[in-house]
Amino acid sequence: MSWLQIKIEARKADAPRYEDLLETAGASAVLMEDSGDQPLLEPPPGAQPLWDATRVVGLFVVDSEMDAVVDFLEGQLGHALPPHRIEVLEDKDWERAWMDNYHPMRFGERLWVVPSWTPPPQPDAINLLLDPGLAFGTGTHQTTALCLEWLDGLDLKDKVVVDYGCGSGILAVAALLLGAREAWCVDLDPQALTATRDNAERNGVADRVRVFMPEEMPADFNHGQGADVVVANILAGPLGMLAPTLTGFLRPGGEIALSGIILSQVDELRAIYGECCDMDGLATRDEDWCRLSGRKR
Repeated sequence: MSWLQIKIEARKADAPRYEDLLETAGASAVLMEDSGDQPLLEPPPGAQPLWDATRVVGLFVVDSEMDAVVDFLEGQLGHALPPHRIEVLEDKDWERAWMDNYHPMRFGERLWVVPSWTPPPQPDAINLLLDPGLAFGTGTHQTTALCLEWLDGLDLKDKVVVDYGCGSGILAVAALLLGAREAWCVDLDPQALTATRDNAERNGVADRVRVFMPEEMPADFNHGQGADVVVANILAGPLGMLAPTLTGFLRPGGEIALSGIILSQVDELRAIYGECCDMDGLATRDEDWCRLSGRKR
C-alpha cells in the first residue's frame, strides 16, 4: 500500500504543536527530521531535543483528503502553513531497506562491528556481533566510533574496564573481545542494562560483564584496586559533574576516555579532569565530534 505524507518546515518552538495537530487530523504516524544539517548530542533520558529548523512529517493513508488536512491545520493555527509539500510515499519492505543500509564497520586495526544478517568481512578478525536496538550505541555515531578506535589501540589484555553510560554495551563488549578480563557497565536506563546483557550473551562474554545502575556501582569494586580503563560516552555536562566519580574508579596510571562532546566543550573538560589526570589525547571526527583521553597520575 502507498501512503501520503505532508512535510512541514517548522521552527523548533512550533514543532510540538504541529505534531499534535497532525495526530488530531488523523496521521498514522508523525516524525521529526533535521531541516538544517544541525548535529544533536545523545539526549539525556526523558528529553526530546529538536533542531532549530525542524521538519515535521505526517504520514496518512493514501485515500486521505490532504486539502482537507491542510484546511484543518490552518484553521487551528489561525494562519497559513509555513513552507510544506505533500507527496506520495510508495510502499516498500522498510525492514529490508533498513537492514541493507547497516553494514559491517571496521574500527582501528583489529575490530569489526557486524550485524547478525551479514557474514563477517574478515572471519579471523575480532568481530563484535551487534544489531541496532533501542539502546544508544551501534558504532554509527561518531562518538561511539571514536571510543571504539581508542579501545582498539590499547593493550587490554587482562584489564578491568568501566563503561559508564554503557547504552547497548558496545564499548564494554568490544573491550572484552579485545582482551579485557572484566567490564563493569553503568547506565541509569534499565533498558540499556538489558541490552548490554543481551549483547554480551550474543558475543560469548556475558560471564565477564557486570551491570549496575549508578547508585549500585560499588566504590571498592575489583577488590578495591579500581579499573585499568574507564570510558564514558555521554554528554559534556554529566561528564563534568561525574569527574570525581569517574576518576575515582580509575587506578593510578589507568587510562580514561571521554566522548559525547564537541570541540567547544573540550577545554573545560580538559581543565576539570586535568586536576588528577594528564589529559594529552584529543581525536576528532567530522571536525566537531571529539574524544578526550588521558592517564591518571
